[in-house]
Amino acid sequence: MSKRTKEKQAAGQEDRCIWMHAGVVSKKYCERNYRCTDCVFDQALRRAAGKKRSGLVSWQDKLRERPQWKRPCIHHMKGAIEYRSCTNDYQCGHCDFDQYFQDQYTVHAVVSPVDSFEVGGFKIPQGYYFHEGHTWAKLEEGPSVRIGIDDFVLRVLGPFDHIECPLLGKEVKQGEQAISVIRGDKRARMLSPVSGVVTALNPGVRERGTPAHEDPYANGWIMTVHAPHLRKELKNLTINKESRNFIGKEVDRLFEIIEEVEGPLGTDGGALGSDLLGTIPNLGWERLTRLFLRI
Repeated sequence: MSKRTKEKQAAGQEDRCIWMHAGVVSKKYCERNYRCTDCVFDQALRRAAGKKRSGLVSWQDKLRERPQWKRPCIHHMKGAIEYRSCTNDYQCGHCDFDQYFQDQYTVHAVVSPVDSFEVGGFKIPQGYYFHEGHTWAKLEEGPSVRIGIDDFVLRVLGPFDHIECPLLGKEVKQGEQAISVIRGDKRARMLSPVSGVVTALNPGVRERGTPAHEDPYANGWIMTVHAPHLRKELKNLTINKESRNFIGKEVDRLFEIIEEVEGPLGTDGGALGSDLLGTIPNLGWERLTRLFLRI
């Protein structure tokens, strides 16, 4: 038991495990700040509850035995809100209040990149992993990974009117389509840099694509994912010097395409603005997405 948990118990403020709240177990305190997806205890009980012969029921089924008004919302059990009963049969992924809570009350601490470098005018932050489909992954606590779109695609194809991503609880897989970017009547799908379950969404980006365009590596993040296979999957991504080489090759390819459409560039290669497709529409949405998004 952690020192923090012991101190809270002594003060009568212990964090009761969800399984204890429901009455499935008599005594169990949470030591992971209710990050249940990281909890071995939670995983073990879920497996046991899935076996009919075990006689164990899930915490959701245990609470469903109560009258509806005595079924506490999971956010109340976690101590985040005053008492509120669950009105959606513990189907949080389809609950309007749960989505509202995530949008309004969850504090997302985003740390701006400490150091970054530029290749062809495009920013690349230190410590971020890049996928060849131009999405990035930033490792956070445990197996949690923050995901976004890199500066290259945002300036070549953007600004986007909308950016759509999977709902909370949905699974994404590395190298498979997960994020949709929309500009006018044009739409494209981008590949996820890692595999896992979506645990948070950026409400600002969901409502409008502007934050991603203005601040792609901090406030412009798209979603966070619980990624249990990081050690294996990070081998398929680039970081730091490798990312610099990757973006360098992408910039060279981009200039080749521009020269095909616009003719020879100046000796300095020219400076790329923040809306390349808008400036040179003949580059073509389909062509650019096929080449750079790897779809």
